[in-house]
Amino acid sequence: MLSDLLSMSRGSIRNVLDMARDERLQGQLLPPVEPGGEVWASGVTYLRSRVEREAESTVADVYAKVYEAERPEIFFKALGTRVVGHGEKIRIRKDSDWNVPEPELTLVINRHGEIVGYTAGNDVSSRSIEGENPLYLPQAKCYDGACALGPGIVLVDDPGDVAVSLAIVREGREVFRGDARTSQMKRRFSELAEYLVREMTFPGGVFLMTGTGIVPGGDFTLVSGDSVTITVGELTLQNEVA
Repeated sequence: MLSDLLSMSRGSIRNVLDMARDERLQGQLLPPVEPGGEVWASGVTYLRSRVEREAESTVADVYAKVYEAERPEIFFKALGTRVVGHGEKIRIRKDSDWNVPEPELTLVINRHGEIVGYTAGNDVSSRSIEGENPLYLPQAKCYDGACALGPGIVLVDDPGDVAVSLAIVREGREVFRGDARTSQMKRRFSELAEYLVREMTFPGGVFLMTGTGIVPGGDFTLVSGDSVTITVGELTLQNEVA
């Protein structure tokens, strides 16, 4: 199980995987997080995200302050039971009329707080609910099918500068495309990981979404049937909106 690997040190994980046989498996790809695993997320780590959050919010200065602050915004996103994998369907809230995908490099962190790799993530969010009041963030971001991860994990101690892209296709026509690089982040990966594990332990490891630099404009919202494709480095995560 992945949690068994993530309970090991970074060096031990590499030794185990080096000895594993390279076998091609058949069947549907599941999300890399186990049912009892946790996914956390970071907010306002890119200037683009700060600008969009300020535009949508009734208390815009909150986002300016967290962008400039020493302490990052880190919040709980999902248990593994609410996460979907590559090829599965993501969801938008029925009580929200403004919903967007957020493509994010997602760190994989072991029980020792070490970064051991990354995967591709989609932090599906309700901009209308969060924009009404920042204290509604858990309702805007934490619900069934609002988090997608996969399709695999790239093993690396520090992801460095990674390309991230988002494409949305509706009824056979591309309606949005955006690109960013993780070098545009205001914060370091190691900094975000350190804050997450500073006062919490994760015996089976943890996933940490690191924020987005790609945000569709105010005139865009996801609708049922949209195909969302997120590419993070060499990984491509595709999901359809239920």
